[in-house]
Amino acid sequence: MRRIAYSLLVCALAFCLSPTRSNAEDGEQGHAVFVMTNSATRNEIISFARSAEGSLQQAGTFATGGRGSGGNNDPLGSQGSLRLSQDGSLLFAVNAGSGDLSVFRVFGSTLALTQRIAIDGSEPVAVTQHGNLVYVLNAGGSSEVVGFYLFAGRLTAIPNSRRFLSTNASGAASLAISPNGQFLAVSEKATNKIDVFAIQGDGTLSAIVSNASADPGLFAVTFAPNGALLAAETGTSAPNSSTVASYAVQADGTLAPISTGLPTLGNANCWNAVTPDGRFVYNSNAGSSTIAGFAIAANGSLTALPGTVVGSNAAGATNLDIAVSFDSKFLYTLNSKNGTVGIFAIQSDGTLTNLGAVPGISPNSGFNGIAAN
Repeated sequence: MRRIAYSLLVCALAFCLSPTRSNAEDGEQGHAVFVMTNSATRNEIISFARSAEGSLQQAGTFATGGRGSGGNNDPLGSQGSLRLSQDGSLLFAVNAGSGDLSVFRVFGSTLALTQRIAIDGSEPVAVTQHGNLVYVLNAGGSSEVVGFYLFAGRLTAIPNSRRFLSTNASGAASLAISPNGQFLAVSEKATNKIDVFAIQGDGTLSAIVSNASADPGLFAVTFAPNGALLAAETGTSAPNSSTVASYAVQADGTLAPISTGLPTLGNANCWNAVTPDGRFVYNSNAGSSTIAGFAIAANGSLTALPGTVVGSNAAGATNLDIAVSFDSKFLYTLNSKNGTVGIFAIQSDGTLTNLGAVPGISPNSGFNGIAAN
């Protein structure tokens, strides 16, 4: 009898804790887009419920419990400050001001803060996850990465996981784990280097292997599903000098260039997003408020889509970080300057259809990070 009563109590609690979902969310399985305020006083996540057609409706605001860095336009100078887990059940948010990481459970467009854990380092700016591993990138202090085990939605620090980058004040901007879980790649803006660490059996990292970027202005790196490492590059001070490149990661951590110096036909290409189906990579030309698109071949080579620039936001929107939905149907841009989220439908040939933009973020107020499922 006591066992039956206990089971009923558990079921009742589960029902009470389950978020209320709209019909639209039920029909679209609760897809959502999340952006981070990065407020220096109270860092928060703003959620937008996504319809089947890709449109967004603001759904809620959720405190991380920590503090961001504040600032105006792109104060973190990073990609991946807000990251969904591979299965979409968790959302990770860095708190650059308070030096910690927040973990949320994701229920459609509703979030539940489940953990806030200190980072062994200064100014976390990016986070990545693969399987039971989470690594955080610290841009302040000595420039380093720190690892955590992920079990049942909670993090615990990995002993002896901290690894320093090639130099202090390296301009650390992004990190990504390879699809096979064997390598961690990190971008250094100040040195124009891509660092590669082999991931060992206990989750710790090998010694660093620093690779010179093939092109100037390295900003962010990410992996395509086929294992190619893709780099977004701001280029030089010359107009429309931004580029994109792809590399193969060798067993010893060195990089073999595949495609290099491909123009994105815009300025300040700092962020890239790969469609989960592995067909396309999109690059955010923040200085031009445009999006460039490239097809990804099986060998990791890149080919510009017709016209290269496949999407445009309003002039001066300044699209920072970008995200592609888990179903590869939509692309969303965090437009820092004009305080909107840009919405684009991804067509079968990789071209983008502009579906407009929604307000809901404060213009030029330090927002950083976007994630979509």
